Amino acid sequence: MNPVEAVTERARAARSAADRVSLAPLLVRVGVFVAGLAGLLLAYPAEVFAGRSLAALAVVALLPAIGPRRVWPTFAALVTVGGWLLATEGYERPIALWRLLAVAAALYLAHSLCALAALLPYDAVVDPELVVRWLTRAGGVLLASAVLGVLLLRAADAGTDRGFLAATVAGLLVAVGVSALLGWLMRRK
Repeated sequence: MNPVEAVTERARAARSAADRVSLAPLLVRVGVFVAGLAGLLLAYPAEVFAGRSLAALAVVALLPAIGPRRVWPTFAALVTVGGWLLATEGYERPIALWRLLAVAAALYLAHSLCALAALLPYDAVVDPELVVRWLTRAGGVLLASAVLGVLLLRAADAGTDRGFLAATVAGLLVAVGVSALLGWLMRRK
């Protein structure tokens, strides 16, 4: 097969795949894009949003939606974290709890939707209840994480050095507990 025929065949296959796309997998991928873009917009300082950099951030948010099984979700998360570090250290933006929770929620939601998008072929017929249950579970995890984070932050503010020690010990206990729970769940199968 010569190169022209190979390109023609790939174009024909891409068009055939685009004709078969169903609504639910497409909406999940749109959700990946929206969550990723929201995380990037919340993380980066407003001074960075010029014409080309905003387009670059949109491309970074689009890549995980196109290839959720590849390295792009990790790349987008690292670019988001880099934007947060740039805003707090480079532009000296104060750390606001609402912004931190919103960026963390956007990162988790994009990650969770990438996992769902990686499982769904483009032409899958999906029961809407599956997507609703997936999003409900992700919302529960986000709510529990936010409440626990705020409680640990308040515990850290309760005392001087003792508060930081209590928050550190509580965080370590939660991490050990979650690790033990995940290990138990993996052995159970």
